[in-house]
Formats: sequence, structure tokens, C-alpha cells
Amino acid sequence: MGLYDREYVKNRSQTGSFTDVEVESQKGDLATFIKQTYQLFAGSLLVGAAGAYVGMGIPAIKEFYWGLVILEFALIFGIGFAKNKPGLNMFMLFAFALVSGLTMSVIVDTYVSAGAGGVVANALILTTVAFGALSMFAMNTTRDFTTMGKFLFITLIVVVVGSLLNVFWLHNPWMQVGIASISAILFSAFILYDTQNIIRGNYATPVDGALALYLDFINLFITLLQILGIFGSSDD
Repeated sequence: MGLYDREYVKNRSQTGSFTDVEVESQKGDLATFIKQTYQLFAGSLLVGAAGAYVGMGIPAIKEFYWGLVILEFALIFGIGFAKNKPGLNMFMLFAFALVSGLTMSVIVDTYVSAGAGGVVANALILTTVAFGALSMFAMNTTRDFTTMGKFLFITLIVVVVGSLLNVFWLHNPWMQVGIASISAILFSAFILYDTQNIIRGNYATPVDGALALYLDFINLFITLLQILGIFGSSDD
């Protein structure tokens, strides 16, 4: 049985055969699950930040950008395959955070080199505030956001396809603004969705929950950075 066995809870609740001890035990398991998830999420952010800091000190990192992106996807799939292997999945989570930080350093360095370091700082502050506010709202509201999974996934696919078309073919700045704006809303919704799934124990392991939150945070940061960067450059 994992930290929080959802099938066990479901089966016992259907028969109405929970004892007080079992109820308290399940609550304790879920609290441990949530705590470990957010600890891993915080650790991932620190590792990612360290990767970005190191990457900015390596000029040649830009030459390996697409290779790092491919490695990121490989590590995400690897985490999925290793979800039942405690220790290995955690190692792969932090490896992914490090690689994503190195990738992020290329993006951040572009703004810093252009004298737009303030844009990066503002995007990070906005992301942190938005993430915290949305997380608290998801934890305290009676509204159920866990049913949005299919809609969010379909929207994500549309956004990814639109982004690729614009990057490699259309090169339309207004389309970029539109995609970035939709993406900011999308990843804000993902924060609500993933937070509620975590506090309800709907992830198989704390590593899976931490990875979901990390992806939400990083992607929201990137979209806000794009929006602030676009409007900041237009003011110039």
C-alpha cells in the first residue's frame, strides 16, 4: 500500500466499514503525502534555480539548448516509468529540475543581456504571488477543479501546436501575445487542478505531484516573462 491508497479508501467507504482508528490513519497518511509533495516541489525549485544560475555562467550552453529540451522530455517520461521505484523517481525529478534550470538559463540570459533583468524579476515575483494565491484558493474553495483534466489537456495541445506554427512558420507577434496570454490562464488553471488533486491524494506518489506543480510554476513564469517582455519592448 502506498502513502495514500485511494482504492482502499474508496472500497471501504462504499461498505461504510471505517473505524475511527482507520479514519485517523488515512488522514495522517494524506497529510504526510501532501507534506512530502510540497517539500519535493520546493526542493525542485531550488535545484532548478541553481541550474539556471550555473547555466548563465556557461556561454556555450546555448549550443546545447535543443539537446537539453529533448533531455527534459526524456526525464519526464522516465519519472513516469520509475513511479513505483522510490529513490530513482526522486533522483530523476531533481535531474529534470536541474536540466530545466539549465534550459531556463538560456531564456533568462537573453533578457538579462538585453538589459531587461527587471522584467525577469517582475515575472518571477508575479509567478510566485499568483502561484501562492491560486494554491490557497484551490485549498479553501468548495468548487471542484479536478474535473477539468480533459479540457486542460486539449487546450494545452492547441497552445503547443499554435506556438510551434508561430515559431517556425507564421512569425506573428500578435499571435505570440495571444498564445502567451492564453497560456498564462491555462497554467493558472493547472495550478488549481493540480493543487486539488494533491490535497485529495489523487497522485500515485509525492514525486508525481511535485513534478506537476513544478511544471505549472515554470510554465507560468515563462508565459509571464514573454508577456512582460513583449509589452516592455513595445514601450521602448
